[in-house]
Amino acid sequence: MSRSVFGTPVDRRSRCLRLIHLPDGHQAEQLLTALTGPLLSLSARARRTLAWDQGSEMACYEQIALLFTQGVDFALPASPWMRPTNENTDGLLRQYSPKGTDLSVHTPQDLWKVEERLNNRPRKVLGWRTPATLFADALAR
Repeated sequence: MSRSVFGTPVDRRSRCLRLIHLPDGHQAEQLLTALTGPLLSLSARARRTLAWDQGSEMACYEQIALLFTQGVDFALPASPWMRPTNENTDGLLRQYSPKGTDLSVHTPQDLWKVEERLNNRPRKVLGWRTPATLFADALAR
């Protein structure tokens, strides 16, 4: 088990990513505490639903669901195709931290830099627009 992880909530439509620093692991209470601030910084329009896998870190899902207008959806066990945007984003993140890397060496500032790079990287799937631009445009409507 890794000593440290980071959460990767990503908007399905824009592919905009928010990296959540979890330096002490990803137990349910730690995840709840780490997610709450960043999610509450978004408008309710930007927080409709959260799709998650079946990990034990979501044991506090009822409290996390209160942050979303439509709650939390869980993917079936061993079904990564039910969360393709997250799986693709995890692959992009491995360019910066390959699988098996000790993530405890990353500071919140390191994560912010990676988040900024990925959110400002044009993507073919988005018509060569950036996730940050699409997300901002959606919120402005």
